[in-house]
Amino acid sequence: MKKMVVFDLDGTLTKSKMAIDGEMANLLGKLSDKMIVAVTSGASFKQFKKQLLGNGEFNKNFDNLLLLPTNGASFYRHKEGKWQNIYRHKMKTSDKTRIKNAFKKVYEEIGYQDPEVTYGGVLEDRICQMTFEALGQKAPLSKRREWNKTSDRRKEIKKALDKYLLPKFQVMIAGLTSIDILEKGIDKSFAIGKMRKIFKLKKKEVAFVGDAIRPGANDYAAIKSGVEMVKVSGPEETKKFIRSWL
Repeated sequence: MKKMVVFDLDGTLTKSKMAIDGEMANLLGKLSDKMIVAVTSGASFKQFKKQLLGNGEFNKNFDNLLLLPTNGASFYRHKEGKWQNIYRHKMKTSDKTRIKNAFKKVYEEIGYQDPEVTYGGVLEDRICQMTFEALGQKAPLSKRREWNKTSDRRKEIKKALDKYLLPKFQVMIAGLTSIDILEKGIDKSFAIGKMRKIFKLKKKEVAFVGDAIRPGANDYAAIKSGVEMVKVSGPEETKKFIRSWL
């Protein structure tokens, strides 16, 4: 029996940028009664609250729920009736400037231009990481899916960014339209390691569940943690795994 399960968010617990549905909220609530449930994603804490905590069905054992926004660069825990920030690895202003300048160079090198219509800023400062959102954070799911199918050049952008940002930073493709940039070593494997240390858990007592466990994607880093990897195709398959643990 596992003592902790760490979930990715987008594509694993819910569709990209969408709130979890009532069934998923109920299942997570039941699972958190039996073991520690952690969720990690490139999303900000604000986005976590919208996607994960906004569903009234999930109102049970928050004290057994761990939130790891920005790919585990920050950690929030519910204590004494409120969410408290336990740690946060802030990115230096000089590093953010370097990343912004790298994007400018890459845009010019590969001839990339932002879409004519965007829904919010394309390069977002998430305090602990910088995130490229091709259509902006508030883009509708239908628009993100269309861009992903017809205009996705993120592999090309990542390859070009690596020239300017390695080895200090890591560049990871995320979701349908995103690229996350963090300091080297700050990733989902780092987050899992921190949680294991805090809760004194062995590798065999922890599992990671994600939809993007492949090279270049932000779930892939979790492999380095050495815990069991559970690859899913989407939220419905995740629900099946959760039911098997209840």
